Amino acid sequence: MVDITFKTFTLRKAIAAATIKTSNISTVEAVKNGTVPKGNILEFARASALLAIKKTSDVIPDCHPLPVEFASINYEMNDLNINITVEVHTIYKTGVEVEAMHGASVAALVIYDMLKPIDKNVEISNIKLLEKQGGKSNQKNMETENLKAAVVVCSDSVSQGIKEDTSGKFLVESLNNQGINHIDYSIVPDDILDIRQQIELHKSKGCDLLLFTGGTGLSNRDVTPEAVQPFITKEIPGIMETARNYGQDRVKTSMLSRGIAGFSDDMLILTLPGSACAVKEYVQALFPQILHVFSVKNGDSH
Repeated sequence: MVDITFKTFTLRKAIAAATIKTSNISTVEAVKNGTVPKGNILEFARASALLAIKKTSDVIPDCHPLPVEFASINYEMNDLNINITVEVHTIYKTGVEVEAMHGASVAALVIYDMLKPIDKNVEISNIKLLEKQGGKSNQKNMETENLKAAVVVCSDSVSQGIKEDTSGKFLVESLNNQGINHIDYSIVPDDILDIRQQIELHKSKGCDLLLFTGGTGLSNRDVTPEAVQPFITKEIPGIMETARNYGQDRVKTSMLSRGIAGFSDDMLILTLPGSACAVKEYVQALFPQILHVFSVKNGDSH
């Protein structure tokens, strides 16, 4: 099965459809009037579709088990056709399009089975996905080409050449993957004055996004939050709340990170841990949706 442990919970929706083609108008009339010999065909199909939606992962090997938060099965009849529409919602890490299509397929099979005694030419057609929302498909394409970013590594050992930087280089690569091409990269010791000089430097350059990695822990030399805090003109607590919550599900010491985030006038500052693994988790938790702050700041709606 595909690894989805790195994904975050979002509202996911999917709508699928299937069509039953009958060969005689009397078949459709029998469905409408509830006179099909095998019983109430539409309610049998509805109940079967609900079971199919819930049991999708049992019969489709690569599908993940997920909570079904909402499901509806609706019918429309026109001419010789019975049209089935299935809608499924979940708040989870992966989508529900297969669940919706499975529900539509089983509903169509039940209707076919119950109609075949009175219509030998009934057939199933056009099982398809009509719509899906959530996850990547629900993320707007954000204009990042003109954004200027900077990555600053705060580490005594890296600045002294004792250790090699991995977290900062990963951040640069991650920003490139988001379409941000203007990226400054620098390394400073765990020193309040050096960190503040970087903030002033990048503000003077018109930087849009400044990311610090390192110095957010609990040792005496971890001073990045203290260095950054006086420059924050509009704090955004939810950014680091989201990142720590995401990390807490994976590493129980994530709660000990003291990172802060917010705007320093027009420049967004994020303070991330120094661990490369933790930085990867923060990027997975925050990007690309965090880039939406720039369009919101410019007056666009959420």
